[in-house]
Amino acid sequence: MSETDLRDTLPAKRRAELVRLVRARGQVTVTELSSLFDISVDTVRRDLDHLAERGLLARTHGGAVASGDLVTQDTPFAERLVRQKTAKARIARAVAGLISDGETLLINGGSTTRAVAAELGARRNLTIVTNNLAVPQVLPAEACRDIYVMGGQYRNEAQVTVGEVRFAFAAGINVDTALIGVGGISAERGLSTTSIAEAVMIADMIKTAKRTMVLVDSSKFGHDSFADIGPLSHAHMVVTDELPPPELAAALAESKVDLVVAP
Repeated sequence: MSETDLRDTLPAKRRAELVRLVRARGQVTVTELSSLFDISVDTVRRDLDHLAERGLLARTHGGAVASGDLVTQDTPFAERLVRQKTAKARIARAVAGLISDGETLLINGGSTTRAVAAELGARRNLTIVTNNLAVPQVLPAEACRDIYVMGGQYRNEAQVTVGEVRFAFAAGINVDTALIGVGGISAERGLSTTSIAEAVMIADMIKTAKRTMVLVDSSKFGHDSFADIGPLSHAHMVVTDELPPPELAAALAESKVDLVVAP
């Protein structure tokens, strides 16, 4: 169905197509549905609430996920670059302001961490360790002293390498800050991502760092991906674009996690 067809659909037909989209993509946001169907965000929210009441999907803060399903597969990286683009840019600017010259940064995969890397032009003498193959492409040369790319299995859909952090070159390294993107964050399950191998790798990254910043846009609030990384308390700070819903905000406060909402 073309975008023109989507815009012309009657409510019942539109809702049926909306359910199909959610099931096909795993998760959607109110903003992208509003643009795709050319309807107001209030209409989208009413549609999502109507469908959630009937068990056809599950509502999240800022969107919806397929009912009863956990996301077990990465969205293609090119698509992730344009999703929540404005929110990710705000998060990236906020994180860049929290980094000091001379730090060693451990950066995992994801479009939000890539956006942070591109914003580091004002920093100097940084050492970067990353499994995110998109990061070296956008890092400002003047910001970096050294860049280390971690080996492992290459995952084309996410443009990352996956494997154990403890490679020979990484033995005994000291990392000031880990910049971690995740697939979901919730009060119940904490931090999660789409694959077990990636979850293990991220957990090891967190253990390596003195400080962990979790970078997550609001579409992932209350969302659980397939593989658990660890509890909320594994993060020192969460940087996001909106205030979390009350349950998640309370859980972050209880876990003594600093919350930064990007301006």
